[in-house]
Amino acid sequence: MPLAPESRAHVAPKSIATGLVLATVGAIAFSGKAIIVKLAYRHGVDAVTLIMYRMLFALPIFALMAWWSSRGKPPLTRQDWLGILGLGVTGYYLASYLDFAGLSFISASLERLILYLNPTLVLLLGLVLYKRQIKRRQMLGMLVSYAGVMLVFGHEIKLEGGDVALGALLVFLSAVSYAVYLTFSGELVQRLGSLRLVGLATTVACLLCIAQFVLLRPWSAAMVAPEVIWLSVLNATLCTAVPVLMVMMAIERIGASLAAQTGMVGPMSTILMGVVILGEPFTAWVAAGTVLVIAGIFVFTSSGRSASP
Repeated sequence: MPLAPESRAHVAPKSIATGLVLATVGAIAFSGKAIIVKLAYRHGVDAVTLIMYRMLFALPIFALMAWWSSRGKPPLTRQDWLGILGLGVTGYYLASYLDFAGLSFISASLERLILYLNPTLVLLLGLVLYKRQIKRRQMLGMLVSYAGVMLVFGHEIKLEGGDVALGALLVFLSAVSYAVYLTFSGELVQRLGSLRLVGLATTVACLLCIAQFVLLRPWSAAMVAPEVIWLSVLNATLCTAVPVLMVMMAIERIGASLAAQTGMVGPMSTILMGVVILGEPFTAWVAAGTVLVIAGIFVFTSSGRSASP
């Protein structure tokens, strides 16, 4: 419920400061996911097994979130459950699996830059599905940001070879899948609330990732290095559940638009962690591409809220 002007003026400074901190820390925590995945791959684990462990450890957290947010609320209808299932598949299961698979072929820096194109994909889906117009400023921002990704992609494929193209495609499809989730989640968010929807949809995705492992891998594949287990616990908590809650709390305080702009620290933090922790090279190509992507998305998001879910 909106605050009265005098109440808003009284609480705004503290609320905005808290929201900015939550959004910043949440974006950095989200960015750590790629670093943890790359570290785990060094121990010989594959994407199916790795995402199974991440979702296995995240399942109790999201199930508790779903239960807590459902207390005292009306029971879900059959239509609600179908919507939750669809959003769980696109927004968290498919998007997560494609992202993990792509990270086995490309750097964490390129992965984060591709995922950062997500607002532009939401807008393009709105154009295709709902005939929403794209402003000139938004088109300019899109062109600049995609040029930045292509710059880093071209440099990386020259150094690493053709597998980079496959990895970039998988991560891009991950971004498309999540954009589908954002595009179609609006009605359910209004009816169920964001916390309840996230808890239920991610619980569905956790169960699907575990079922995928059971169907595609022998039980012996679950025997992994202890480092993979601890990295998966860290991924499930610090880089999954915690930032989800922090970003939601930030949006409550500063709004989706400002929270999204604060999230621009994400690509920069991923690149920094990639250089320091993974030893990924930081070249002029990566720097130039990152500047273009962040500048393009800033222009894109500052032109209006039509790309917001």
